[in-house]
Amino acid sequence: MKPTVELSMIVKNGAEVLARCLASAAPFVDRIVVGDTGSTDDSIAIARSFGAEVVSIPWEQDFSQARNRVLAERRCDWVLVLDADEMLDPKGGAELRALIGNPSVFAYHNPRWNYMRDMSARLGFQTAKSNPHLLEEARAFPGYVPLPTTRLFRSHPGIYYEGCVHETITKRVAQLQLPTACAEFIVHHFGHAEDDKAARQQKDEFYQVLGEKKLASNPTDAQALIELGFAELEHAHRPAIAFMHFNRACQISPQSPVPWLFSAACLIQLNKFAEAFKCLHQSASLGLRNALYYQTLGDACFHAGHYAEARAAYTQVAHRGEASPLSEAKLGACEIHAGLPEHGLRRIQRAVDAAPTFGELYDILATSALLAGDLELASEAAQSRARLGDLTDFHVELAALLENQRRTQNEKLTLSA
Repeated sequence: MKPTVELSMIVKNGAEVLARCLASAAPFVDRIVVGDTGSTDDSIAIARSFGAEVVSIPWEQDFSQARNRVLAERRCDWVLVLDADEMLDPKGGAELRALIGNPSVFAYHNPRWNYMRDMSARLGFQTAKSNPHLLEEARAFPGYVPLPTTRLFRSHPGIYYEGCVHETITKRVAQLQLPTACAEFIVHHFGHAEDDKAARQQKDEFYQVLGEKKLASNPTDAQALIELGFAELEHAHRPAIAFMHFNRACQISPQSPVPWLFSAACLIQLNKFAEAFKCLHQSASLGLRNALYYQTLGDACFHAGHYAEARAAYTQVAHRGEASPLSEAKLGACEIHAGLPEHGLRRIQRAVDAAPTFGELYDILATSALLAGDLELASEAAQSRARLGDLTDFHVELAALLENQRRTQNEKLTLSA
């Protein structure tokens, strides 16, 4: 008898994207089970239109608990897990059916492509790669961040989700010493690219609350410390608190290069460059020399005033084929410090043109143009940045500096006349 596979999902108010997800997987699965955690839109009706069995699940602030409640309903030999804002690659279905025929494998690790609005985005310690446009639904997005996941596994009583957020079965499979393999089928994730700013911020804040809960339940979990540290650094913008989490992760898991790298990122924001260089050296010695490593090294060198070294680091990002508007703008700033103002400003302007809604690029352009003596361009960049909103004390200080420069320039012109 051929092995069977069922699609297992949890959903809440996913009506806008659920049909796309179900349509991508329905032809290749034998059963669909959707756990609804309180939808008030048409999610349940959409799920049932695809023949799904819908289970009502009370939401108790725990993603693993909800997923495991759906897993309790499983009847097939294999389980495929997707979220409403994801879809199975069109070529993945045929591969999936072939994979479940392997009697020696209990779980498959596969890539998840997280689409992004711009190339300067990152997830964890991975930077965005250029979108090869394999999928029509993702054509509008310039880049994606690939991350490994485990979405296809056997129906086994010992395999269940752990962690109230960023939940996974991967640790359970490893603890059971069950054989696994890597698969090529792609799960495409659109949430980061399609969510509006308010929705994404709300999710980030919610995930952070759950991250604190997850860490409280296991204070020595290095991965939980890294996840919460990343939330503090990237979303809450509290590098000092983030550093405490990353530093603790370094102590618990000293052979992991990731917390060392993010410790360095925090220390750079705290202007502790000597300590940042030590963390970067440790991260590199443990084998992490990817694009994000070189970006962080470039930041440390630039802010420490080592412009030649910063330029070399940012150039390494481009050599790896992972240049972004942000890394290119920073490289342009280094070129200005190296005595190449025209070349540097052109590079920064190209970066701004490539990502016109990314505020930090205007900051780099304004300060670099000011350094290069182009007061008009600096003022234009500062005004463009102001129109984007979310201004900080830095922007107030920059505006004051530009006004002072304009006044000085006018005084000189008056004297010369």
